[in-house]
Amino acid sequence: MSAEKVETLIIGGGQAGLAMSEHLSRLGLSHLIVERHRIVERWRSQRWDSLVANGPAWHDRFPGREFARAPDSFATRDEIVDYFVSYAKQIKAPIRCGVEITALRHNADGSFMAEAPTGSFHARNVVIATGPFQRAVLPGILPSGSQVVQIHSASYRNPAQLAQGAVLVVGAGSSGVQIADELLRAGRRVYLAVGPHNRPPRRYRGRDFVWWLGALGEWDARAVAPGTEHVTIAVSGAHGGHTVDFRDLAARGITLLGRAANFDDGVLYLEDDLAKNIALGDTNYLSVLDAADAYVARHSIDLPPEPGARAIGPLPRCVTDPILKLNLAAAGITSIVWATGYTLDFDWIQLRAFDKTGRPLHDRGISVIPGLYFLGLSWLSRRASPFIWGVWHDADFLARHLADRQVIRAAVN
Repeated sequence: MSAEKVETLIIGGGQAGLAMSEHLSRLGLSHLIVERHRIVERWRSQRWDSLVANGPAWHDRFPGREFARAPDSFATRDEIVDYFVSYAKQIKAPIRCGVEITALRHNADGSFMAEAPTGSFHARNVVIATGPFQRAVLPGILPSGSQVVQIHSASYRNPAQLAQGAVLVVGAGSSGVQIADELLRAGRRVYLAVGPHNRPPRRYRGRDFVWWLGALGEWDARAVAPGTEHVTIAVSGAHGGHTVDFRDLAARGITLLGRAANFDDGVLYLEDDLAKNIALGDTNYLSVLDAADAYVARHSIDLPPEPGARAIGPLPRCVTDPILKLNLAAAGITSIVWATGYTLDFDWIQLRAFDKTGRPLHDRGISVIPGLYFLGLSWLSRRASPFIWGVWHDADFLARHLADRQVIRAAVN
């Protein structure tokens, strides 16, 4: 069977693939999106039922379409899916679902061959738009045969999914905090393992934290600060949006723990780093307030002061007298939700486009291999890159580069 010829093949029908499609269409460049499941599949099947966006509706969107809700509110998972399905129709995206690319290789003439069970594609250019959430990371701390049920946050849907009993949630980023909070509200006994994290205010002086990150230039940061590669961000859009305060979670009944270290004979051993992690989160929180106050003063902006935001309460007992050994059976823990993030998975790409750790070699998404592009990855060009509005701007840059490449090739030929 001969391969289908495509000028530019976009692999992935999520927010990155749709953003790339829009910009290529604006430039009049022929392309095809292939998606192994459905449009924005990960939003459909790898998010829990009650998830809402962590950024307000005015921010977490593409410029060409607004959400049908109040700008300062937070879109639900289903609304986000509907948004992108509608957006694909709006831009007339040429997308073909149910096509899984299982191998990508180079041809002798510099073009690419993408193989799928249903056929192959011969492409002059390829954009890898499979996003940053590719393979769930499940730490091998507990053996797989343990009596405790272990799932990743990508597989968590709601409290009823878990067996009766207490739940340990590992991970203090947005997913871990929101899942722990939901389980607590459902009447579960909850333990939450807290690692290093940033803890920005949800709102300060009348502006959402995403606005402050923009005003302070944080979204445009080009590289992660040394030593913060594994620092998550604890912020929530749930229940109208609120600042995450681990003291409040403890006061409401969640037992805070340090990072999970190892497991032996039914006992989970924990790092003695809980107080340090809480303190560093507080430092980050106050630093955002300091930077915001300085910005207001420097630009003489009329935003009301909020001195009460600096009030930080005493540490709960679970922090001052931390649990370092947790017998899971004695604590009644029957389930563990690992909110421990994701890693990249590009094993299907048979090209010398990666470093020794498997990360793509690129400059702002332009691969070391001519004609190959990456889009939607964390820190692709800046901090905003994996977010909805950030990927839209990265796609604009890559589409223009791809257009210039085609002009040069046409001139040479």
